[in-house]
Amino acid sequence: MLKVDHRLVREVLKVDVEISVKIQFFKWASNRKNFEHDATTYMALIYCLNEVGRYGEMWKMIQEMVKGKCLIGPLELSEIVTILGNAKMVNKALSVFYQIKSRKCKPTSRNYNSLILMLMQEGHYKNIYELYNDMTNEGNCFPDTVTYSALIYSFGKLGHDESAIRLLDEMKENGLHPNSRIYNTLLGIFFKMGNVERALGLVEEMKLKGCASNVYTYTELIKGLGKIGRTEEAYGIFLSMLKDGCRPDIVVINSLINIFCKSGRLDNVLKIFEEMCSYKCTPTAITYNMIIKALFESNAPPSEAYSWFEKMKANKVPPSSFTYSILIDGFCKRNRVEKALLLLEEMDEKGFPPCSFAYCSLIDTLGKAKRYEAASELFQEYKENCGDASSRVYSVMIKHFGKCGKFNEALDLFNEMKRVGLSPDVYTYNALLSAMVRVNMIEEAQSLLQTMEESGCKSNIHSHNIILNGLAKTGGPKRAMEMFTKMKTMKLKLDSVSYNIVLGCLSRNGMLEEAAKLMKEMGSNGFEYDLITYSSILEAVGKINEGERTTSF
Repeated sequence: MLKVDHRLVREVLKVDVEISVKIQFFKWASNRKNFEHDATTYMALIYCLNEVGRYGEMWKMIQEMVKGKCLIGPLELSEIVTILGNAKMVNKALSVFYQIKSRKCKPTSRNYNSLILMLMQEGHYKNIYELYNDMTNEGNCFPDTVTYSALIYSFGKLGHDESAIRLLDEMKENGLHPNSRIYNTLLGIFFKMGNVERALGLVEEMKLKGCASNVYTYTELIKGLGKIGRTEEAYGIFLSMLKDGCRPDIVVINSLINIFCKSGRLDNVLKIFEEMCSYKCTPTAITYNMIIKALFESNAPPSEAYSWFEKMKANKVPPSSFTYSILIDGFCKRNRVEKALLLLEEMDEKGFPPCSFAYCSLIDTLGKAKRYEAASELFQEYKENCGDASSRVYSVMIKHFGKCGKFNEALDLFNEMKRVGLSPDVYTYNALLSAMVRVNMIEEAQSLLQTMEESGCKSNIHSHNIILNGLAKTGGPKRAMEMFTKMKTMKLKLDSVSYNIVLGCLSRNGMLEEAAKLMKEMGSNGFEYDLITYSSILEAVGKINEGERTTSF
């Protein structure tokens, strides 16, 4: 008679047969006299179920194992957590961990680390600190470098920067040495906080401790220095990286290209691009997108930007939705709207979903060209094709309805926007405020501004300038000055537009003494009056002089 033991069950489960046969054999073995499955046989079947993606049955088997009599050790606990994590069953992994902890075995530091790493990989950062507290309360479990690395990374992701820095000090007090991953995470945190000197000090500390810089260290340094405009230093770090024999990857290259693009150093951009081959780096869609965008922003000929799009396709790098959006926006800004419309059509043919940014650029350009009907037609197309409409596209259309005097259409669109579940933002409200002021609905505009604040949408200086401009044109200097004075007491920083609106109003009404006082105040606050205001003042002076000459006769 065949003797069933744990070794036999494990060996049979290794045989290449259907999973249903293995499950049937496992159940048959469990019914044999004087035989009980142990952790090794349960784990053997769990591995098989995991391998074929039978996660429901795998979970039932894990539950049976946990609730049964068999002993579960730290090794099996780590394996179960890892398997459930890989299957994206994070909550079940947590549940099993605590079940086993309370009934089967005391977790080790390795068990806690397995669970912490699984939570980190799946983005469950908030659970990690709770687990860390449990770990330290165990008495026999002590966090190691792996634990601290995961904790510091998680705190960085959650924006708890000070806590992450405290953990670095804590691990040093516990006699542990930070590894390159910890240093790299903290480099990013210090740059994010604007503490550049501390970030650079950390690099020096790495050198003193014999912790070698890797490609991630250089990436954080280059990105951090580039973000604060220290372009030369960022490039210097890149050159040091090459000198130290550390080969750059595409992330470093794209970071450097982005820095040069933003600082308008296109010669450096093209040089780095040409060198990419020698670094064994292949340009991605992100690389081409940055260069195309930089060329448009530098006022290079549109044909030059488009040639990079052609080069991208020739090099078999598939353009992304963002590539088309950059091109459409760039051609719109050069008033090449027909080319932009062709690109929108091509984008649709390639199967890309409607892009709000692209439609926004086109509708705005058509509106600025006073092609309101074409803008409205494109907006209707956008609504029909786009499942998730954007409040920004609505705002642009509301703005142009207001500009062409179609206030009712602007208001209807504002109300429609709310009906379809879109929340108006400050740009939407400002567009409708402008539309109201254009048709002299100043009281209604003031009421809308109040509604805007009450609904939780914070107004900006432009919101108040719109109404100030309306009052200056229809309410006279008294009401304009009243609002201007009120604006000074608010938590708003007045801009040159605010001053110029009031200056223009005062000069148009011949109040030159008051205008002179305001000009002095304006100058002391570092603002300049614009040409329109200056012309108004000269015109007002001319009228006064003319009146004086007439009176003298």
